[in-house]
This record gives sequence, C-alpha cells and structure tokens, in this order.
Amino acid sequence: MLHTPTGGAGHGTATAGDRLMSIGTVLNQLRDEFPEVTISKIRFLESEGLVEPRRTPSGYRKFSPEDVERLAQVLRMQRDHYLPLKVIREHLEALSRGEQPALPAPAGSRELLDGVVDPDPDRPTAARLGRAELLVAAEITEEELADWESYGLISAGPEGGYDAESVNVARLVADLGRFGLEPRHLRAMKAAADREAGLVEQVVAPLRRHRNPQTRAHAEATVKELAALSVRLHAALVQTALGVRLH
Repeated sequence: MLHTPTGGAGHGTATAGDRLMSIGTVLNQLRDEFPEVTISKIRFLESEGLVEPRRTPSGYRKFSPEDVERLAQVLRMQRDHYLPLKVIREHLEALSRGEQPALPAPAGSRELLDGVVDPDPDRPTAARLGRAELLVAAEITEEELADWESYGLISAGPEGGYDAESVNVARLVADLGRFGLEPRHLRAMKAAADREAGLVEQVVAPLRRHRNPQTRAHAEATVKELAALSVRLHAALVQTALGVRLH
C-alpha cells in the first residue's frame, strides 16, 4: 500500500502544488513495495506514455499522488502478471474510459500465469516459463536472450524453461543496456552474485539437511532473509563507492 501526502485539492487545481512530488520522493514511496525500482525505470515508463508527470518551468518532473498510484499499478501488472507494456497501456486506457476490462494475459502465456500462481508447488512445471513466454514477458528479442545466455546472465533450468525471476533479470539487463552497458560488462555482477549465493548456501546447508521438517522449512525462510540483506548491502556498498544516495 502506497502512502501519499494528504491535504490540498485534486489533480490539476491551483492548490495541488503542495501535493506534487519529485522523482526521488516517488522512488522512496514505490520502493516500499517495489525494492527493485529505479529512477531510470520511472523515466522509462514515462517515455512509454504510461505516466505523464507535470514539468516545472525549469524542466523538473513533478508527480501527483495519482501518478504514483498509476506507476504502482503498472509495476504490479509487470511483477504479478508479466504483462508487456503495450498490454498494460491498453488496459489502463480502458479503465480511464470507465470500462471494467478483465486483466489480460500475454498471448500464449496461460501456462506462464498458471505456473506463477500454481496451487501445487510440487508440480515439476510450477513457476517455469517457456522461452517464447519469457520473450513476451520481458519484451526482449530472441537475439538479446541468446546473447545474455552466452554470458551466463540468464540460463534455463535442467529440464528446460526459466524461473519467474528470469523476467526480472532480463528487464534489468535491458535497462542497463540503454546506458551502454553490454552483457560482457555485467559478467562481474553475475560472478559477485554467484559468490554471495555461495555464502548463503553455506549458512543454510546444515538447516536443509536437518531431520526436523520445521527446521528445513526455517532454512527456506532464512534463505529469503539473507538474500534480502545481501541485496541491501550490495546496494549500500555501490552507493557508498559512488558517493550517491538514492533515498
């Protein structure tokens, strides 16, 4: 749930100025629910016509609470339903016309959605995406995916198919590519991530081997917590090295 400032008149009125937010403030609000979001992602969604913030005379973006909620809607549909931006845009336009459309799914991706919300997590195909589904969900080309796979940034599972997180990785690699960072530049990040994963595995391996089912279940919760802490530490170290603050 996003928390937006209260008070002031509605969007478009003269007294709404005190409710408008900078892109940095918007980033802070969105990161409670979407920790992976970046300023470049918000700018990209704006360039795709999914949000239209106001501009000050000097050119700075100013977002209303409605803009922030719209961004959150877009990010939820990407995260939870793996919808391409074109489909999301059409869905939001239908809502703005007062229609009540059913949430669409990418063509041919029924298996994708079934996998993500599969009530049977032990089914072998749970949370697995086919290659075509990954291309649609991440909005990338076959050539891009093949290139990223050659550098080890994305890989299919032993039985084929991709996990749901592959969509997020693909989108982030694409975002970095807009700044001129090529897959060969990102190999160091992949190597660092593998080393961090190895450290987490060392911590939880004894728990996973335990005979008590509750202890084994605790191992999975520990993995998630350690992963989240590792991501936060990595972000803090990068920000410290660059001398910047994102929030």
